[in-house]
Amino acid sequence: MTKLFLSLHVVAAVLAVGPVAVAASMFPAALRRAYSAPGDGAAVTGLRILHRICRVYAAVGIAVPVFGFATASSLGVLTSPWLVASIVLTAAAAAVLALRILPDQGAALAPAQAPDPAAAARTPARLAMLTGVFNLLWVVVTVLMIVRPGSTTSA
Repeated sequence: MTKLFLSLHVVAAVLAVGPVAVAASMFPAALRRAYSAPGDGAAVTGLRILHRICRVYAAVGIAVPVFGFATASSLGVLTSPWLVASIVLTAAAAAVLALRILPDQGAALAPAQAPDPAAAARTPARLAMLTGVFNLLWVVVTVLMIVRPGSTTSA
């Protein structure tokens, strides 16, 4: 059963976190292009698609910790420090996505008219920074999952 849980955990991580990381990373540049051409309907459509990808795959991403907990439980490592650190960092990544990235993307799509120039300059930069933090958190979690410091099964 452990192998099944681990397989589902890894597949869920690749198929759910990957698209969010890519779409969220593409959003700031697409937002800059949309701000520079306010009448471009295709640019706004592209932003809406990227935002929807982030929202949908964020919801699908709930499977990652669910299968992760099932795997850790079956391996008996729920209290291992590397796993606790991974859980905390995963929660932080989820919070950055749910509380900052997705709302900021939605707010960037909300104005019917062109935003003021100062906001147009800040929003893509802030989203790029937040997305970088989100992606960095997932990189650290991935490394912890592979290396598992102190684990008796790590290479």
